[in-house]
Amino acid sequence: MDRYALICRTILEHPKATQRDMAQILDFSLGTINSLVKECLSDGKLSLSEDGSYQVTKQGMEFLEQYRVNGALIIAAGFGSRFVPLTFETPKGLLEVFGERMIERQIKQLHEAGIHNITIVVGYLKEKFEYLIDKYDVNLLYNKEYSSKNTLTTVYHAREFLRGKNMYLLSSDNWMKENMFHTYECGSWYSSVFKEGETSEWCFSFNKKGKVRRVEIGGRDAWVMYGPVFLTASWLDAYLPVLEAYYHLPGTEQFYWEHVYMELINGTAQKRLAEAGIASIGNYPVNHLPMLAEKACLSVNRQSSTQVYEFENLEELRIFDTKYQNHSDNQAMELVSEVFHIPESEIHNIRCLKSGMTNKSFLFQVSGRQYICRIPGPGTGLLINRKQEGDVFEAVKPLDITEHIIYFNRETGYKIAEYYEGARNADPESTEDIKQCMTLLKNLHNSGIRLDHSFDIRERIGFYENLCKSHGGIPFEDYNEVHHWMISLMDYLDGLHRPETISHIDSCVDNFLFLPDGRLKLIDWEYSGMCDPLIDIAMCAIYSYYSDEKIDRLMEIYLQRIPTSEEQIVVYSYVALGGFLWSLWAVYKSALGEEFSEYTIIMYRYAKRYYRKIASVLTHLLSAK
Repeated sequence: MDRYALICRTILEHPKATQRDMAQILDFSLGTINSLVKECLSDGKLSLSEDGSYQVTKQGMEFLEQYRVNGALIIAAGFGSRFVPLTFETPKGLLEVFGERMIERQIKQLHEAGIHNITIVVGYLKEKFEYLIDKYDVNLLYNKEYSSKNTLTTVYHAREFLRGKNMYLLSSDNWMKENMFHTYECGSWYSSVFKEGETSEWCFSFNKKGKVRRVEIGGRDAWVMYGPVFLTASWLDAYLPVLEAYYHLPGTEQFYWEHVYMELINGTAQKRLAEAGIASIGNYPVNHLPMLAEKACLSVNRQSSTQVYEFENLEELRIFDTKYQNHSDNQAMELVSEVFHIPESEIHNIRCLKSGMTNKSFLFQVSGRQYICRIPGPGTGLLINRKQEGDVFEAVKPLDITEHIIYFNRETGYKIAEYYEGARNADPESTEDIKQCMTLLKNLHNSGIRLDHSFDIRERIGFYENLCKSHGGIPFEDYNEVHHWMISLMDYLDGLHRPETISHIDSCVDNFLFLPDGRLKLIDWEYSGMCDPLIDIAMCAIYSYYSDEKIDRLMEIYLQRIPTSEEQIVVYSYVALGGFLWSLWAVYKSALGEEFSEYTIIMYRYAKRYYRKIASVLTHLLSAK
């Protein structure tokens, strides 16, 4: 930190400050302040007015200009999983604390310091931030990798906005009691608070001047990374080339941007880069990284425990802002409160479960028991008939094979069910697991249960096709040809007049739950209807990404014998049709902003490969008719 710049800045911000005031503001000794003020007076940075107050001279202002803050980058791309279900509807940074959105509070504090060049890096629910452009004249930068990578990637995509400037680097979900931003900053720093006892936070080791010498994840009785960061242009000049190198290294996808800083300052970056075959960073050979580390040294900006808040979860926010104890203004929380006849404050241990491909879910605890609340995902109102799903739950209830449903809404699709602690999903590579799953499916098919609705794969394919065409089109170059193939498969199946039973349709291994007491449950009946039971074999196979050999083996396990030629062709046909159907489903969901990695292509490949596998036989059978 440049102490002369700190003196000049303090006088600008506190025109009537005495030396004693400056000592208190800067946490310097009175003797140190006396010495610094004398030197600033002697070299013309300060002058003494007639009333005895200090003033920054023109020369002092010119000196300060190198320390002017050029702008701020606010990271707001993440999901905020520890704040579900609130963040299913609202990004964490847009949550209110005492009636004020956290990101807006920071923007207003920046404006008070004269900082208006603000860019917000967005990702999850990016459209929610659009209003800030008009309200505060900010810029938005979209990070397309937000869902699969961490803040290293976020800063990488914003690196050109940072380069060559003195910049604040902020998190949208921080809340600062007092404004700690300044028009001028006199050196790079990371805000820090003291944590007593054991902590899992990132802990600083620093010298007497407050310069960071080492960073460790976890520690005891330590000053930890907590809150805003300020980075000078020279600091960024040393750091950004290392960040760029790390971005391209395998295994760094889940790194925070601080991981790069930690390894650089701790001396381990040299080894990582050398092992990756990187010989130099910018103008520096890799073995000279300690020189970059010295240039990228941060100071610890120590704050009181009541100044900076990084809320770890909803329970912490409830303690800080009591509004969230009973009035979160969140539909799911209000539903749980209503169903269990309790105030929201009695809903505890809320955590996000892995989002499904159709829905989002969260786990919560009421009166010591755990439950899951399912929230339908975007567009599912068009895709799922919730009344029919409710009919299925009622129909299969006597079989005792579904999860215990506490609440189900046939209009919205919201569902609350008992959570089975210690349960596990079926393992697609475990023969024993698959045998039990196939036995359950066969018992379902043989149960004699009849439904008033069917799962018509021809109708569903046509429905998804129309949805895709009305939402940007279908991207497959050979779609028309493959679509024609699928019609021939459906014509063939229709001609067989196969028997129909109640079928699950969504029979992936993730929907089979093995309970600790040995029971097996089958969940998620959204697509269930009357259909050819062999469709469940095909769906289980493609969801598990099975090979030809494994699909043949799956048929044998289900049938408990070698399949007939017709049965084999029927299952292969459903493999192709299922792949085609779900690839269209994924294209439509992608148009709504959801991505499923390679899933779309894998499903489409099943459609093409399995049609070709039976094409010659199918042509012969159809021509024979």
